[in-house]
Amino acid sequence: MITQKLSTENDTTFLAYQKLADSTSGAHDSLDRKEARLAIAGLGLAGEAGEVADEIKKVIGHGHKLDEDKLIKEIGDVLWYAAEMCSALGVSLDYVAKKNIDKLKARYPEGFSRERSINRVR
Repeated sequence: MITQKLSTENDTTFLAYQKLADSTSGAHDSLDRKEARLAIAGLGLAGEAGEVADEIKKVIGHGHKLDEDKLIKEIGDVLWYAAEMCSALGVSLDYVAKKNIDKLKARYPEGFSRERSINRVR
């Protein structure tokens, strides 16, 4: 279940976010090769995903109190790198989100199923 902390007047669309994220990318000046931009974005994404995992590890494994604000900020960093990868590929986050939903609908046409997950058709 999703509970929003922000009002709808502050919502940002994927496309608006991607454009703003793209304006903060240094790749325009330093990288003229799509592959290099993808590599840097992919490595950044992996690093930030590791920071998300580390926060969760501290809660589960070390008894730290969950700092939701910090976790949300780290998830935002993951989103920034995902947007950067999309921009490097010349596609929108909306496009990637739709492709992902289509894949999930095909995999789980009636919603998540443990059995379909275990016996996944690729």
